[in-house]
Amino acid sequence: MMHTRRKALVYSRYIFSLLLSLMIGFPNLANACTRLVYLGANDDVITARSMDWKSDIATNLWIFPRGIKREGKAGANSAEWTSKYGSIIASGYDISTTDGLNEAGLSANLLWLVESEYPRYEGKTPGLSIALWAQYVLDNFATVDEAVRALEQHPFTVVTDHLPGEDRLATLHLSISDATGDSAIIEYISGKQVIHHDRDYQVMTNSPIFEEQLALNSYWRQIGGTVMLPGTNRASDRFARASFYVNAIPKSEDPVIALASVFSVIRNVSVPFGVSTPSEPNISSTRWRTVADHKRMLYFFESALTPNTFWVDLNEIDFSNETGQVKKLDLGPHQRNVFAGNALSDFIPAEPFEFQGL
Repeated sequence: MMHTRRKALVYSRYIFSLLLSLMIGFPNLANACTRLVYLGANDDVITARSMDWKSDIATNLWIFPRGIKREGKAGANSAEWTSKYGSIIASGYDISTTDGLNEAGLSANLLWLVESEYPRYEGKTPGLSIALWAQYVLDNFATVDEAVRALEQHPFTVVTDHLPGEDRLATLHLSISDATGDSAIIEYISGKQVIHHDRDYQVMTNSPIFEEQLALNSYWRQIGGTVMLPGTNRASDRFARASFYVNAIPKSEDPVIALASVFSVIRNVSVPFGVSTPSEPNISSTRWRTVADHKRMLYFFESALTPNTFWVDLNEIDFSNETGQVKKLDLGPHQRNVFAGNALSDFIPAEPFEFQGL
């Protein structure tokens, strides 16, 4: 009994110290996002994410067919591959893939994690620019399990670089989910790859690292979401709210209701546009949201500055190597161009953008 109480006391102190550090804030953070996976009725799986950024990230949507030859953009010994799967992606500054869904139903999402520390790149192993990290996964794998088994073999070394126009390195972690509802979170902590792989890992936000987010969330689960939920825009609070609501919403057999429910959750954990807090630079406005319907193969996009949510039906895209084309949907500055319904016909053939390299 005394041993159990001692463990509980140690755990409570650990949670308290984490909560205190989050209340003090992380002064070096400037960006934040949320990702969640809905596991519904009739094998419904829907992944949603918000993109919270302090300035225009110059996002456009791109369609990439199969068969594209890529190299990791990390110097002489770069990773090389030919894409096995076509995908639709949301770019960042048109130099990187930040989010996307491939034709096999695998989703990839990059979010900010200031604690990220990547291994030193000495050119002995194939290098992969962080700008291509999500695209590598979308190009090569159909399921989370397949991706995890491959990544565990360390086929490349992730190499980070400075953000466009900023004097700081990109520090990101990667979430992936698939049509079966499986999930994985990949982080680089103290120079080592850490993979969290479980269907229960439905939510990812930002700091602290994922292991500590899980500990914090267990505290809020003990309290119960119907009693009290943390309401700020901090990453740990968004994690708690998203974790509660994504499992509290109805598991409707009506896909329209299921999608509406998921949209309501990702909007709940978004940051109102224009909000800025000088004393808490880690809070950034939500600029856009995506929702990937893995079962019906629909990719939704919603900008904070336009009145419409639109989508692309991947079932109608020609991803073939022979006749498929790289296409672009120009979302305009601050993603203010307006589209409605299935916007596939608004994509136009384009030269693929150049991924950022060293």
